[in-house]
Amino acid sequence: MIIIGCGYIGRLLGRKLVADGAAVTGVVRSAESAALLPPLGIAPLRLDLLQDPPARLATAHADVFHLAPPPGAGREDPLTARLIDAFAAQGQPRRVVYVGTTGVYGDCRGEWVDETRRPAPTADRALRRWDAEERLRAWSAATGGELVILRVAGIYACDRLPIARIESGQPVVSAAEAPWSNRIHAADLVDICVAAMERAPTGAVYNVCDGEPSTMTDYFLRVAAAAGLPAPPQIPLAEAPDKVSAGMLSYLRESRRLSNHKLIQELGVRLRYPNLEAGLAGCFGGA
Repeated sequence: MIIIGCGYIGRLLGRKLVADGAAVTGVVRSAESAALLPPLGIAPLRLDLLQDPPARLATAHADVFHLAPPPGAGREDPLTARLIDAFAAQGQPRRVVYVGTTGVYGDCRGEWVDETRRPAPTADRALRRWDAEERLRAWSAATGGELVILRVAGIYACDRLPIARIESGQPVVSAAEAPWSNRIHAADLVDICVAAMERAPTGAVYNVCDGEPSTMTDYFLRVAAAAGLPAPPQIPLAEAPDKVSAGMLSYLRESRRLSNHKLIQELGVRLRYPNLEAGLAGCFGGA
């Protein structure tokens, strides 16, 4: 097993795979990231796919999890392009599970979205992810390599909550104007990655979310309440461009409710945290 981009989710995934008896290599760029892997039983491989020759990346017949994000600018993903070149040079993998984003759907005006919806990315961050999907589909068609695409919603976990943002008093958009947003707990994402590698039909695309969307403001309010913090102040949507970050603003411009029916029915996944209430209870206690 090879995990390309073995960061936070990659380490959780690698630890599970190792516990299940797999030999796992984690590809990272920095010495600091590499040092985190051996204690988890993951063999580190320092490699910058955008610059380094892939001579040590033994991908022939391997199972590859592609978690590496694209560069932070532009509308294409040169990292995925280089990874596909590495496959040609080092040997084609058996299967690639690509961890992408639900952002490829663009703004759906709050409508329910399943995998039959035609992607319509507009933000550069989403266009880069769509480019990666398209490149990987072309690779699969040309080589016969198996491919599964996971379009992942916002990831949260007990150590990945917006506590600092809430404590700093940053505002949120008024509840009446807040866009719909979607989430998945990190532990469930790991289980889904494993299931996708083991039993998803090749070519499959899945929305990875808990299937119970809420507004972005509701999310912040519920995290604040669970953590015993004051609720963040609410502002009109019209004031958001002057009072929130550019990154947050880009998310506020999109609204969609994601169905996970295909994920649950086709892969037979049973979520540990089927809604935000369960996820926050696991962090802070409660029923």
